[in-house]
Amino acid sequence: MGRGRAKAKQTKVARDLKYRTHETDFGALANELHGDSGTKDEQVDPEVLEKWSDVIEPSRD
Repeated sequence: MGRGRAKAKQTKVARDLKYRTHETDFGALANELHGDSGTKDEQVDPEVLEKWSDVIEPSRD
């Protein structure tokens, strides 16, 4: 009882995924799955670094 709205939402999402055409970038997917970073420089945002600085262990030089 009470599952009607949740089930309707799941059905809507499932139909959308099944019938909508997707433009998939398989090259980007392969890079993500294989861990290739490519030419991107991943830098940590200073705000995130400050927020999590007490959790992150300091690097030992």
